[in-house]
Amino acid sequence: MKRWLLLAALLGAAQVALAQRFSAGTNLADYAQYGTLNAEASMAVARRWSLHAGAKYNPFLYHRRDGLPLTSRQQVYAVGARFWPWNVYSGWWLSARTQYQEYNRGGISSQETQEGDRYGIGVAAGYAYMLHPHLNVELGAGIWGGYDRYTVYSCPVCGFTEETGERKFLLPNEITLSLVYVF
Repeated sequence: MKRWLLLAALLGAAQVALAQRFSAGTNLADYAQYGTLNAEASMAVARRWSLHAGAKYNPFLYHRRDGLPLTSRQQVYAVGARFWPWNVYSGWWLSARTQYQEYNRGGISSQETQEGDRYGIGVAAGYAYMLHPHLNVELGAGIWGGYDRYTVYSCPVCGFTEETGERKFLLPNEITLSLVYVF
């Protein structure tokens, strides 16, 4: 009888371990940044740890009322890990990640345009609110820092280089309002 109880307990634990092991989501806040497309996938590796990989892409070019280009193009790739003090995909979380960003931004507050490559590390914190056993809403924010190789142009279309160089940076990152499906 004890063997059957032990077997039933192990099978029940295996089902719990298999449940909610993966997730896929999108950050709704990124769409407000000129329609930046994004996705993130994750995998639970322990009760309190998950690994994450995400990408963002914005190829869009807009025009201001005066006809000049307005751009916030970017492609971003990130990998990292999250620590969940209670359980994976539930409640508060802390994360660390490495990230690469290629960007082209200009015409937003002036005609000056900047493009470049950034790479670095970041930290974030947030909360996952369970709407349904398979659907979460995540809120969070973070910062990241590293190195930026950049070029500044005097206008979006003229191509006149004003400045080029490398610098360290520390920026806000991942203002998160995500919709996440948990498998």
